[in-house]
Amino acid sequence: MNVEVARTAGFCMGVTRAMELALKTARGKGRPIFTLGPLIHNNQAVSSLESEGIQSAESPEEIPSGATVIIRAHGVRPEIRKVLDERRIEVIDATCPHVVASQRRIAERSSAGFSVIIVGDRDHAEIRGLVGHARGAYAVISSVDEVESIRLPQPMCIIAQTTFSEKTYLDIVRAVRRRFPEVEVFESICSSTEDRQREVREMAERLDAIVVVGARHSANTLRLAEIARASGKRTVHVETGGELDLSQLSGSDTVGVTAGASTPSWVISEVVEALTGGGSAK
Repeated sequence: MNVEVARTAGFCMGVTRAMELALKTARGKGRPIFTLGPLIHNNQAVSSLESEGIQSAESPEEIPSGATVIIRAHGVRPEIRKVLDERRIEVIDATCPHVVASQRRIAERSSAGFSVIIVGDRDHAEIRGLVGHARGAYAVISSVDEVESIRLPQPMCIIAQTTFSEKTYLDIVRAVRRRFPEVEVFESICSSTEDRQREVREMAERLDAIVVVGARHSANTLRLAEIARASGKRTVHVETGGELDLSQLSGSDTVGVTAGASTPSWVISEVVEALTGGGSAK
């Protein structure tokens, strides 16, 4: 079996930055350190942070005054920051710069009187944070079918979750423009996400099967698996090398390996080793 590892597999810039900030903070503080929700959507990475003394809290109220909290790459609503400040909790902001740019665009446009269409997964942490920056009318949608339900005053702008499907966003934008020709469109999907999705499509065209590595609660990892399956090629999604069942790939001469933006390199290596039996991969 020949194994090809995607060039784009693994940590993106925003996740790398968040992990580095967290580890630097852990090694320089003598006080309790928390993240507000899991820092990234990967259980193995979260476990490694716990071994460094970094705990996860689901709300500001769970964090004691005087502690340090790391804002995860997905960002938070402004009112969450206000509560943290009021509780005298030191904040280390690891929000991805691409997410910060989207937050600012939403705040600026809504302050200027624009309604905002936010495209993404409603329950995703990034979307919950983006919605908090809207200062006027907004709607969250995730499919072309929902475009007809939009009831917002104009002027109007549209922006996407940074890890959303590029193809789906373009389809939604076309549908929105048919209803609202003057809508202002922001290209907010980060280049890392776009590159990762394009590469898995290209690999699926050439190879017999695709293995997607990453957490099952990671939106961008799930999207890679969806893209690979849509190609018609055999697709296997695993979180770790230990989950891999080689019988699922029987008859595949060439296998591609890709991974979500929050998948650590050591987990990818573990999967590749399981595929190659300790041999090398391209």
